[in-house]
Amino acid sequence: MHFAHSAEIWERFPQLAAGALLADGIRADVDAGPLLAPWLGRARERLAAGPESELAEIAAWRRAYGQMGLKPTQYRSAAEALLRRFRRDGELPRLHPLVDLGNAVSLAFAVPVAVFDLAFVSGSLEVRHARGDEQHLAWSGEIESPEPGEVIFADAADHAHARRWTFRQSRRSTVTATTGRALLVAEALHPSAAADVRAVTGALAEGLAALWGAPVRQTILTASAPRLDLS
Repeated sequence: MHFAHSAEIWERFPQLAAGALLADGIRADVDAGPLLAPWLGRARERLAAGPESELAEIAAWRRAYGQMGLKPTQYRSAAEALLRRFRRDGELPRLHPLVDLGNAVSLAFAVPVAVFDLAFVSGSLEVRHARGDEQHLAWSGEIESPEPGEVIFADAADHAHARRWTFRQSRRSTVTATTGRALLVAEALHPSAAADVRAVTGALAEGLAALWGAPVRQTILTASAPRLDLS
């Protein structure tokens, strides 16, 4: 059981930088507020300097979405969608301390951070191109099938846990009050992505340790070392 990107993803997007963390002992009864404030403050400073579309991190994802044949303003990366919401509302709703931590760090670095409840992932999880027969559980409860060639997070049972790469996560593996074991994934494509993803994973690991004292396994993924063991 592992998390990885397929060889085809690394070949098509050689600029990809990715980090993954495996966290155990997660509980919902902690207060993440004090840890979030500095990251949200950093996000406000960056947005005060200009719109999120001008950030190198966001521009790189827009180029990638265009490369995948998608309209970048119709299908926005998770980081861009989060920044747009934060700029509009000035705050983010509190959902779960783990999700709140991931969102705050994502905002601060303008890097997508996905969080999956591993209890609902069947076997290994891979970022790969879809065949078109996988199933994605939408928030509406509807079962969708991704387009052939679409980049998805797919498990061994062909559940698509995210569609259009970082665009939309499945309801199936969303973090809830019962989550105890989770996978966090940060991905970036901009020129300083390698350094920034290391900073993101470091920030997430520090937050996990501070909130739960949870055992954390983390790694930076590369084309030559593309896997994090989840067993």
